[in-house]
Amino acid sequence: MLTIDQKEFWFVVGSQHLYGEEALQEVRAHAEEMVKSLNDSGTLPYPIKLQELAVTPDTITKIMKEVNYRDEVAGVITWMHTFSPAKMWIRGTKLLQKPLLHLATQYNESIPWQTIDMDFMNLNQAAHGDREYGFINARLKKQNKVVIGYWKRSEVQKQIAEWMDVAVAFNESFNIKVARFGDNMRNVAVTEGDKVEAQIQFGWVVDYYGIGDLVQYVDAVKEEEIDALFEEYKEVYDFDYGDYAQDKWEAHVKVQARQEIGIRRFLEAGNYNAFSSNFEDLYGMQQLPGLAVQRLMAEGYGFAGEGDWKTAAIDRLMKVMARNENTGFMEDYTYEMAAGQEAILQSHMMEVDPSLANNKPKIVVSPLSMGDREDPARLVFDGKAGAGVVVSMADFGTHYKLLINEVDLFEPTEAAPKLPVARVMWKPKPDFHEGIKSWIETGGGHHTVVSLNLTSDQIETWAKLVDLEYVTIK
Repeated sequence: MLTIDQKEFWFVVGSQHLYGEEALQEVRAHAEEMVKSLNDSGTLPYPIKLQELAVTPDTITKIMKEVNYRDEVAGVITWMHTFSPAKMWIRGTKLLQKPLLHLATQYNESIPWQTIDMDFMNLNQAAHGDREYGFINARLKKQNKVVIGYWKRSEVQKQIAEWMDVAVAFNESFNIKVARFGDNMRNVAVTEGDKVEAQIQFGWVVDYYGIGDLVQYVDAVKEEEIDALFEEYKEVYDFDYGDYAQDKWEAHVKVQARQEIGIRRFLEAGNYNAFSSNFEDLYGMQQLPGLAVQRLMAEGYGFAGEGDWKTAAIDRLMKVMARNENTGFMEDYTYEMAAGQEAILQSHMMEVDPSLANNKPKIVVSPLSMGDREDPARLVFDGKAGAGVVVSMADFGTHYKLLINEVDLFEPTEAAPKLPVARVMWKPKPDFHEGIKSWIETGGGHHTVVSLNLTSDQIETWAKLVDLEYVTIK
């Protein structure tokens, strides 16, 4: 499985010396209790570490500089226990280069009406501090996330957890490296893009390789390695021999096993975590990679076909954000237009991510008209049901634009015995007609990444962090 380095988040509590040392000790005690409780909740995917109280400009600036410097720190969560004059926060906040979440909460859930006095008011004035702190973040155009509510509630913790996933993906975006095997499919417009701008804005490194560079790795795979991987296939998938003799069918599948090992080694050697292929550029390859690509996607590698490096990078980004669950490359294929049943069949010529599978995938060998190579093996399955989000990015000449569409996925209701590819069905929001119309009018591409584990809010949060124009259809 393709993993990332362990991340953590720093918890910074705002106050000031005005209230005296005794009050600050109580602030610290409350913060320690909150951090321990949040870490023990089981809701947050990454640990929180409490820092020294933010009571002076120098302290705040030092903390933010350290956040920038330390790779394991993915972002900052701030909480204003008391009023904390926001001029103290200006320099540190301006220097901060990582995501920021303002947790608008307070230690106590309810006002103790029978005992409340001015000491309590001065100590517990998050409502006061939130507005001062919120103003300076807005003034600095910080694009910080604001989560509001009592910190012990599950819905508040869930929002923090979702933001954490976005923050980690934001950090990992600057580690995305895409290997392009061949160029873009000829004459296709939407898969083109400015790679220099993508590296400046999103951190993506995109490198081209002739297919011969990959062929060397594929040809170097040993037969015993192929046989061992084929045995693994037997344990994980059903085998559908179709009209092929068993020995011929197995020979075709073992070509994909060879490709899987070769591609993985190429990617590992160059520290790549995403890649693209093109059926127009297969010199020296026996088959277009299908099963091989699907298994690499399941491990966490980003992918898109036809040289679409942008979607491959988005795929990797969203896989990190979704912790590689229920997220993968997709393509709009065929409409269902029967009244009351309107939907879109999603698939690809082979490379559909098995993380979306609702049933046990089966290996199928079938002819492929594109590429002029041997019949390739691929995984065939039906997609899962659930609420999802679909994302596409395109270069509009002067800027990049992100298209986001909320969708409802459902299990296919009809068998498709002659369809040799995996399939996913969904209905776009707000409905079939308006969803498709809005997507087309705003320039959404035919290559997308779909996720059942992410929300449109999470994608929007990332877009704001990288100053990316986005349109959400829901």
